[in-house]
Amino acid sequence: MRRFFVWSALAALLGLILAVGGFWAYQHFYARFQPVTVTRNQAVIQQLLDESSWLSAGGGGEPLYIIGYRDSAAMQRYEREEAPKLRAAGVEVRIIVFARPDREGLAQSTAAERATVAELWLTRDWTLYQRWTATPSNNWSAAGIPGADGNLARGAVVEAGRDFVGALNEALGGEGLRISYPLVIWRDREGYMKACACSDSRSWAFVRDDLDAPDRVGPAAVAAPDGVPPPMAYPGDGSPETLPYPTLPPITPADGAPIPDPGVTPAPAPPPARPATPPPPRKAPQPKKQDDTTFF
Repeated sequence: MRRFFVWSALAALLGLILAVGGFWAYQHFYARFQPVTVTRNQAVIQQLLDESSWLSAGGGGEPLYIIGYRDSAAMQRYEREEAPKLRAAGVEVRIIVFARPDREGLAQSTAAERATVAELWLTRDWTLYQRWTATPSNNWSAAGIPGADGNLARGAVVEAGRDFVGALNEALGGEGLRISYPLVIWRDREGYMKACACSDSRSWAFVRDDLDAPDRVGPAAVAAPDGVPPPMAYPGDGSPETLPYPTLPPITPADGAPIPDPGVTPAPAPPPARPATPPPPRKAPQPKKQDDTTFF
């Protein structure tokens, strides 16, 4: 009986260790990357998103908001890799950028960044945003954009973006979500609001699955340079389609030559005249005799 109790205690201890280990593994490798369903302050969060100056390339589908700042490597990577997949599922990707406030006397944004954020919030210029994100932050000087520092109106716009992020984080504070950027907010197929702190790429698959987005998309077509027409597509049988003759500019005539009529086909040039006197025949080589052999 004593041995039975000993083995029972060991089995219970082993089961407890396995249960704790399994729960830790579930939380560490799976649960902490899942998005949360927003159950509080949905109306407040939706109003904040609607009143913000978001940027979009268009699409008109269900909106998905990506909130972050310019120097966030995770946000740049998420937008570069995941935005095309979400757009392929009919989702309209909306970007909201802000300039981080100073922290303990240390500036976390540059004057060029603050000027650009103010300009984007005022104009919502998608082309400007593309130029900004395509340029390394150290090389971006915000040339031609009015500065936000020392400008009361534009400085207030920068502060409005920071206030928006603060209010959004406060509204999400009771959802158990550890705020990190990019912060992604959307509504699922049933209309429930979801939020994801997608700084880790292991969280991205949950967003795609929730919106039926593909795991990968085909390569985008390479844009042709200005003035160069795109290549002509082949018909269904794979045979090349007959290409039309190009329209060439008229050839400038030589000095003294008449200008050709564009509606008249020029006559073929006559063959070159043969010389009246044929050239004299070459002289036959003279034999050279050596000791034993004659060579020509």
